[in-house]
Formats: sequence, structure tokens, C-alpha cells
Amino acid sequence: MGGYRHNLHKKSKNTLCLSCTHHANLRIVFFISLPHCSYTLHHHHHLILSPQIDSPTFQFNQLRIIFPSFRTLIRSNFTSISSGSSQKVFYFYLISFAFISSCVFEINRDAVHRRQHAIAGVSMEKGDFMFQQPRVFVLGLLFALIWFCLLFFHLGFLDSRTLRVQINPIANQSRYPESIPVVIPITATPIDVNRKPENPQSAISGPQNPKSDSSDNNSDPCIGRYVYVHDLPTRFNEDMVKECKGINKWFDMCKFVTNLGLGPPLENNEGVFSDNGWYATNQFSVDIIFNNRMKQYECLTNDSSIASAIFVPFYAGFDAARYLWGYNISMRDAASLDLVDWLQKRPEWRTMGGKDHFLVGGRITWDFRRLSEEETDWGNKFLFLPAAKNMSMLLIESSPWNANDFAIPYPTYFHPSKDSDVFSWQDRMRNLERKWVFCFAGAPRPDNPKSIRSLLIDQCKNSEVGKVLECGFGESKCHSPSSVMKMFQNSVFCLQPQGDSYTRRSAFDSILAGCIPVFFHPGSAYTQYTWHLPKNYTKYSVFIPEDDIRKNVSIEQILSRIPSQTIEKMRDEVINLIPRLIYADPRSKLETLKDAFDVSVESIIEKVRRVREDMINNRTHDDFIEELSWKYALLEEGEHVGVHEWDPFFSKPKGSDGSSLEPSKKS
Repeated sequence: MGGYRHNLHKKSKNTLCLSCTHHANLRIVFFISLPHCSYTLHHHHHLILSPQIDSPTFQFNQLRIIFPSFRTLIRSNFTSISSGSSQKVFYFYLISFAFISSCVFEINRDAVHRRQHAIAGVSMEKGDFMFQQPRVFVLGLLFALIWFCLLFFHLGFLDSRTLRVQINPIANQSRYPESIPVVIPITATPIDVNRKPENPQSAISGPQNPKSDSSDNNSDPCIGRYVYVHDLPTRFNEDMVKECKGINKWFDMCKFVTNLGLGPPLENNEGVFSDNGWYATNQFSVDIIFNNRMKQYECLTNDSSIASAIFVPFYAGFDAARYLWGYNISMRDAASLDLVDWLQKRPEWRTMGGKDHFLVGGRITWDFRRLSEEETDWGNKFLFLPAAKNMSMLLIESSPWNANDFAIPYPTYFHPSKDSDVFSWQDRMRNLERKWVFCFAGAPRPDNPKSIRSLLIDQCKNSEVGKVLECGFGESKCHSPSSVMKMFQNSVFCLQPQGDSYTRRSAFDSILAGCIPVFFHPGSAYTQYTWHLPKNYTKYSVFIPEDDIRKNVSIEQILSRIPSQTIEKMRDEVINLIPRLIYADPRSKLETLKDAFDVSVESIIEKVRRVREDMINNRTHDDFIEELSWKYALLEEGEHVGVHEWDPFFSKPKGSDGSSLEPSKKS
């Protein structure tokens, strides 16, 4: 009769294997899964039944190897599980080991019994063999019981656990990078996405805590910062980039969508720029830049239940631009209606009704606020759709009278890839000699009787300390980034009147050059970029009301009254603002500085947090007046909306029926 060979060895990193090999090539293998164990067996320890044909013997001394190894396994297991579960795991493995030991001793008793018969010369008759069969059944039952305990333990214990794994946060792996840490709860039963929660407030109670141990929570820098990104069909973003020639009627956008939206690199023949990070970026390309920056965001997750906000990567600006001229309203509204229909069918939408969703549009708000269904009216009606009113839209210019859009900076030409690029540029701007007191880069607006641009141009031309860079249609120096930046770098103050709408990109170019901006309307910056600019506008800018310019007030005299020490402080404040107003290269990330993207994401997460708290606490804010939205962003803690010095700037024109009309500002 052949012998048995019992091997206690490592099956894998977290699996203990007991294998039994019979002489008839029958191999029975049992595995003990150790889901939280960091213990590793370094050697194969054998429990051997001697292969002597007539007198099998059992080496009992080998059993000593198991006990210290098992004790070490249990001790190391305690360090890798939570304190609330360690006692359960200990007793489970202790019982499991008891069963294994019983099996081993049962096999040994059988071997000893056979040896006694062999010594006594008693033959193994059929009856004796059948007498051994109950022991075989006992062994089978013991092993079956071990498997039952294993399955019961894993299904019961692991069901309530949450594992931290490394997976691609977005289903489409070609769009978002791998190796982004996300937290995925493991559930035993599938979730019915169409079922409404029994307790509605439980669905909006905030991002679920991905870890059960408070000390681990403190070490996770993404707690409260996770962002979930919808995996939209490509018709909402990538297909528009492929059809880039149709994005703008007046020029080809294809060269501007290169380098992840930064455009082609700029040549530095005149030495105006620094060595790295300068591109011919189009002012309307923030859609693609922001989306590509989001792909590098360190706190992405594919589990919306732990997300603090949900990003919709819809290229709203590109969609609006391609249909602004020469298309009927059905075509202009098609993609917007398609998008909200897609979103409202998603389970992520139903959690807060879309109030935790945000998206970016690289155009001004008026391109998305068509006031009527007349074909001659401007833009599409995306921001007037009921679903869009719940979302937050980040635009390069927001409406002062609406609460669902927020202004973010225009993209500039500078997109650094590391902190040192920013620091060296800031140092250079501080040390420049500036020969012009004030300057203006822009074209007059003869068709707009309210425009003060022509008056500013005249003052610049008539002053010995003023400089003007006149712009017009076709090729001009205003279309040359080096010409514009060179004039701004040589000027102390840069005049920034309204553009075709309240805002203009030139304001951010001037700040990038260390030139103190001079605004003539509060809607050009102060009520717009409240996330990125200080509320105290006097720290970094000068404000001259438009009416003063119409009254022929001298800009040179106003600026000359400002003390030189105050100017130095203002310039230093302007230069310190540069990191918050630029978009870093999407192919990298600044080490310590926060760019315009970082500030925007932090602000929208904070906004969603407040909305979530209001929903939980049933706060409705019935006293909120949406037409005064511009005032709320300017309030300090404890202040209330009241009469403001800028009220005349934001009085809305009335229609024939007495209702307010929003100006349809065309870009």
C-alpha cells in the first residue's frame, strides 16, 4: 500500500494550501483564503507519511512546524484589519486550524492502526477495510464543513468592507489616465438605478466615506475633493474637435485645438516671452483646456457616491460657436437638448437633480441665453433649460442677473508646466522698467454710442506718457501676442474698457505682464471673477466710472495722483495673482501653485457642498433674489443684500410689459 504526502505550502501571497496526494494519483487540495493577511511562507514544510509499502509511519515531529507558523499568521493578520473585526478573524482561523489538525490526526490514527495489523500478521480483510470507511466519511464531512465556514465568512464579512484599488476612473480608457486612486464599495447585491431611495435625504447626505477608520480618512488628501466625470458619447466633445474647421465661421480653429487646446507654440524672436510654456492660445478654447486639465486631476473617481461634484465634459462653447451664424434655432438647440436628455436618464443625476453637476463653456453667457424662439435672436437657450438651471456652468463671462453661471478667467498665452516657470516669470515682471504710464490695446466701436473706446484712444494719443496699439479688422499688431505683451510690459497701467460684452481677454494678458488694470465698469472684472480675484479691487486695480470718461476726466491726472509706493504694492499684488489666472499645461501639473483650474474646481466643490447642506436641512432661501445675483458674491460674512454703489451699472432695461430684458451681447 502506498503512502500519503501532505504539503503545507504557499498557494499565493494571501492563500494557504493544504494538499493531499494519494498513491493512486488522487489529489485533493484545500485552500484557506486569507483576505487581510500579509504573512508569507518562505519554505515548503512537509508532513510526510513514510512511503514504506508494508509499514507506513507518520512523522509527528513535523507537526511542530505548523503551530508557530499559524501563530505568526494570526498575529500578522491583526495588523492588517480593523480592530472591530480582529476577534472574528482570530476565532475563524482558530476553528479552521482545529479542523485541519483533526484531519491530520485522523489520518495518523488510520496509519497506526494499519501498522499494528501488519506487525501482528493480521491480514486486511474486506470487513476490516469497510470498517475504515466511516473515517473516510468523517474526513469528508470535516473538509466540507471547513469550506462552508470559508464561504460563509467571506460572503458575510467582506460584504461590508470597502477596498481601495487602482483602476481607470472612466470607462473610456483612451480619455482618462490609469493609476488614479479611486474608492469602490463592494456590494453583494446589484443596485436598481431606477429605484428611488426610501429616505430621499440619505441620497444627498454627502459623499460617502470611503474608509471606516478615521485615521485613514485624515491621511486621504482626496476626502471632500473627489470628482466624478461623466463618460459622454463622443458627439458631445471629441467629434467637435475632429470637425474643428466648422467651429468658427471667421477662422480655422484646427490649429488652436492642437497641444490639448493650447495651440501652436509661440516664437520668441523679440525676447518678450520666457523660454517655456508660451502658446498662441485662442480666447475661446477653454472648453478643451479645462477638460484636458480635468484628466490630470488627482482626485478623480468612478464612484459617484463619494464624489463631491460631477463634471460634464461637454464642449458647450464649441457647440454654440459652430451654429451662431446662419443656422436656425432647432440646429442651435439640438446638442443642448440632447445632452440634458442623456444626463437626466443617468442615476448620478437623480441624487441631487443635477445640482452637483458642472460644465464649462469657453464663451460668454449671452451665447447660451436666447431670449425668444425668433430665428433672428442670438445664440442657443441652453442656460434657460430647466435641467441646466440646476447645473453650474463655468464661462469666461457670467450673467450678473442669474445664479447658474460663474465666470472663470480667459485663457492667456502662458501655460507653465512647473512652478519654477511661474516664479521666474514673476521675478522678471517685477524688475522691468516701464516707460509708459498707461496704454490701451483695442479698436473703437463706432456702431455703439455707449462705448468709450474712442475716447480712451484719443487720451492715449494726446498724452506724452500714453501708448495705444490700435486694432482693426484683418492683420494688425493686436493680433500679434508679442506686440501686445511687449506694450503691456512697458506700461504701469493698462486700460480695460468693456469689449463686445462686459469682459475682455486683454485684462488677463495685462495682469500676466504685471500691468495694473484700469476698469471702467464693475462687470468687467469685479462682479465676474469673484473666485479668482480679491473682493477688495483697490488692491490690484483702478476703477474710473465710464461716465467720468464721457465727462472728459483726464486719465493721466487720475493715475498721476497715486503715490509711487501704492503703485508698487498694487503691482506686487497683480504679479502675485498670476498663478490663479493662468491655466497650466494639461500635460503636467504645477507642484505647489494653484492655477485657474484648481481654483475653479475648489470653488465649485464648495458651492455644491453648501447646496447639499441646504437640501439636507430643508433650507429654501426664499428671500433670494436672482436678479441681484451679482451682489451676493460680493458680500462678506454676515452682510445682507441692500443698496449698492454699482446699482446703476446693472439696472436691467424693461420691456413693454414691464418685464426685465437681458441684453443679448454678441461676441
